[in-house]
Amino acid sequence: MHKLSLASGVLPEFGAVDVVEAGGAAGYDAVGLWVEPSEWTAQTTRETRAALARTGLPVLDVEVIWIKPDSSLDDHRKLIDVGVELGAANVLCVSSDPDHGATADKLAALCRHAEGSGMRVALEFGIFTEVKDLAQALAILDRVAHPLRAVLIDPIHVDRSGASVEQIAAIDRALLPYAQICDARGERPDPGDFDAVITDAIDLREQCGEGVLPLAAMLRALPVNIPLSIELRSATLREAFTHPALRAKAVLEATRSWLEGLT
Repeated sequence: MHKLSLASGVLPEFGAVDVVEAGGAAGYDAVGLWVEPSEWTAQTTRETRAALARTGLPVLDVEVIWIKPDSSLDDHRKLIDVGVELGAANVLCVSSDPDHGATADKLAALCRHAEGSGMRVALEFGIFTEVKDLAQALAILDRVAHPLRAVLIDPIHVDRSGASVEQIAAIDRALLPYAQICDARGERPDPGDFDAVITDAIDLREQCGEGVLPLAAMLRALPVNIPLSIELRSATLREAFTHPALRAKAVLEATRSWLEGLT
């Protein structure tokens, strides 16, 4: 069975402790946490670790390291350091640096910083970034050439970027420590309309089985029982479930029901 993690994006208006407690109350196997280096303090770490201890939940990932031409590696390293303190298994990275060589260099530096922790440095591709598709992501990771590098598969970004199930199936299994899961509507945003692309990604995702993505085929193309982060950013769900635990539970139940239907 896939371990299911509550992605921070399900509860974007809530802090880390609220996300952990919602994940525990709803019955998740793990949680993902948003870490803002400029706002995260030692007190935040202590409170979050206490919540993790109360619920018994591990941290599947922390996010997001956003690589930019002028971004500071020190800030990125701080996010990794927080992840290490929380016991996170992965850190999610995206890049808006059009220089893929520079992106590879920074990812390699982050992998070296994560050495000894076991944390994987996962690069996510998407048309909203400068790593626009799976082929570009894998080419960058070839340049990184570090055992802690990874690629993150998100079904909506797979679909919007035109990646195929066959391309997913061909990925080196060692590069896939976890994946995200969600569904999406058939109407794709104009890739040249950044605002529409972002709205699609953060407001318009669908519960698994309620959209049109070939989720079953995508899942079969991934490693067996790969941990799944339920990345269901939805304005509809935010409006329908204002309580974090109730929203988390609704997302978990729908995802489990869809997974059970596959078997």
